[in-house]
Amino acid sequence: MPRKPKKPCRYPGCPNLTEESYCPDHKKLVAARYNRYERTPEMKKRYNGAWPAIRRRYIEAHPLCEMCRREGRVTAAEEVHHILPLADGGTHDADNLMSLCKSCHSRITATEGGRWGRSRG
Repeated sequence: MPRKPKKPCRYPGCPNLTEESYCPDHKKLVAARYNRYERTPEMKKRYNGAWPAIRRRYIEAHPLCEMCRREGRVTAAEEVHHILPLADGGTHDADNLMSLCKSCHSRITATEGGRWGRSRG
């Protein structure tokens, strides 16, 4: 299957082409800026040092997107979603998590309001 053509990096003034939104030079910079300026102290506490290990273990145990599987598609999972958000009293327990591809995770997050809608403080 042919690959999609590379597109310009979304970082202002960057001439690099990439397969993602940002080139490798700017991907870490954008993530660091988001974590520093947009994540509240409460959010930082919820996603403490244990979260990366929990996320990694869950993805290893559930490598396919759970929503795509329900629809008969096979897609690799890239994100771990909290069914009941941490801001609403959810936990990192396995029964509150689901593995999703980026597309499904973005759709759920936008629908729930998460990052782009209501604030979760």
